[in-house]
Amino acid sequence: MQQPVVLIGEWLVTPSINQISRQGRQLTLEPRLIDLLVYFAHHPDEVLSRDELIDNVWTRNVVTSHVVTQSISELRKSLKDGDDSSPEYIVTVPKRGYKLTATVIWCTEEGEEPVMVVPPAAIVPPEALPPGAVLPGAPDPAPVEPSDKKPEKRKRIATFWVWCLFLLALGSCVALVAMSTISSHPPVTKTRLLLNPRDIDIRLMNGNSCNNWASQRSYAVGLGSLITTSLNTFSTFMVHDKTNYNINEPSSSGKTLTIEFVNQRHYRAQQCFMSVQLVDNADGSVMLDKRYFITSDNQLSIQNNLLSSLSEALTQPWSERMQAMLKLYQPSQSMSLSHFYEAHQMLMNGDADSLSKASAILDSIIKQSPDFTYAYAEKALVDVFRHSQQPLDEKQLAELYAEINRVSEMPGIKNTSVFYQIKTIDLLGKGNVSGAYDAINTGIDLEMSWLNYVLLGKVHEMKGENRLAADAYITAFNLRPGENTLYWIENGVFQTSVTRVVPYLDNFLSSE
Repeated sequence: MQQPVVLIGEWLVTPSINQISRQGRQLTLEPRLIDLLVYFAHHPDEVLSRDELIDNVWTRNVVTSHVVTQSISELRKSLKDGDDSSPEYIVTVPKRGYKLTATVIWCTEEGEEPVMVVPPAAIVPPEALPPGAVLPGAPDPAPVEPSDKKPEKRKRIATFWVWCLFLLALGSCVALVAMSTISSHPPVTKTRLLLNPRDIDIRLMNGNSCNNWASQRSYAVGLGSLITTSLNTFSTFMVHDKTNYNINEPSSSGKTLTIEFVNQRHYRAQQCFMSVQLVDNADGSVMLDKRYFITSDNQLSIQNNLLSSLSEALTQPWSERMQAMLKLYQPSQSMSLSHFYEAHQMLMNGDADSLSKASAILDSIIKQSPDFTYAYAEKALVDVFRHSQQPLDEKQLAELYAEINRVSEMPGIKNTSVFYQIKTIDLLGKGNVSGAYDAINTGIDLEMSWLNYVLLGKVHEMKGENRLAADAYITAFNLRPGENTLYWIENGVFQTSVTRVVPYLDNFLSSE
C-alpha cells in the first residue's frame, strides 16, 4: 500500500515519489525534507520542538539542531518556490520550535474520502459568518421552531449546497491524486542520463561458460585495478572499477570496458578465452575487441598488449611517469604477475585471514622474483595493515619496521603511492594525525585510487572532520563500488560507523 497523499495549502504532497506539486508545477525534494513535511502534516498547528523532530524524522542518525534548522530553511524555500508573496507555511515559535499553519487535507491513492484538518488559527468564529453559512465539520445548529415554511425551505437549500461543496471537494481531491499519479510516473520510469564521454565503467562478467575462469578471475580483477588507477592518475578520463559491483543500474559513463571469460573453439578443442571489449555507450560502437588465451607464461605480454591497445583506442598516449610506474608491475617471470594479482585481490578483501594469505603469497613471490620491487612494497603494506588489525609482538614489530626501512631504500619506491600508504597507516597507529594527513595527500598527488581516499577518510575522522571524511569515503566508493571498498571503510585501520559518518552512503546501499 502506498503512502497517503496530502494537500497542504496549495501543495499536493506525494511521499511515495518525494514530490510536491501545484498548478501544474512539480518539485522533487530530498526524502528527508518530504519526511519532515509529512510529519508536520500529521501535527498541524502544533508547536514541534527540534528534539521532537530529531526523534521522529531523523530516527537512525545522530544529528545536531543545526541540521534541523537547515532542513526547515530548505523546506520553506521549496514551499515558497520563488514567490515572495506566498504565505509562510512553517512559522518559528521563539524558544519553542516550529509550527505548520496551512490547512491539511489527507486522501489516499485509492480514492478514499478526504479528511480535512483545519488549524485552530484558521477557524472562523460563527458570528463572523454570513447568514446561512455552515462551517465544515461543525454540528448542525439547534433547530428553531419555524414561524412559517420559509426557514425550512432555506434549510433544505443550505443542505443541498453543503453536499454539493463536499462532493466537489471530494472530486477535486481524487482528480488531483489521479493527475499527480499520471504526470509523475514518466519521470520515474523513464531515466534520462546525459552520458559523459570521459567516464568509463570497467565490468567483469561471470564466466559460467568456462570451467577454469575462477582461477583467472584475480588476474582480470588486477588488470581492471591497474587500468583504473593508471587512467585516473595519468589521463583526463574518470574510470569506475565495477569488477566488485554487480548491481545493474543506469550509468552516466560514456564508455564501458567489459572483461569476460568465454569458450571458443581453438584447434579442434574448446578453450577458455578472456574477452576484453570497449564500447561507446553513446552509439553502441565497439572501440576495442580483444581475445586472449591465458597461459602461465604470457600474462605479462597480455597486460602490455592490452594497455597499448587501450592507449590507441582512447587516443591517450601514456606519459613517462605512467610508463615508469608500469615497469614496477613487470616482474621477470610472468607467473609472478598472476600470483601478485592474487595477493592484491586478498588485500582488497581486507579481512585478517585474507591479509595473512596475501602476506604469504607475496613472500613466495619475492623469493621467486627478487627483482620484483613492487612486491616488497605490497607486502609491507599488507603487513602494516595486519598490525593495525591484530597488534604484533615486539619481535614481529621489529621485523615489520625493518621491512619498511628496507622498502623505503629501494629505487623508485618513494615516488609511488604505496610508500605513503604504508607511512599513513603507521603514523595513524602512532597517533601522529598531522603527519598522516601530509603523507596521504602526497600519496593522492601520486595516484588517484580508492584505497588512498579510504585512508584520507580515516585521517579526517581522527581529526574530527566527519563531513570531509564522508566526502573521502564516497569518492572511494565511486572509484571502486562494491563490498570490498565498503569493508575497508567500515573496518580499515579502525572501525567506522557508516550510518553515523556517511549517512548518504548508508541510504544509497539500503535502497539497493
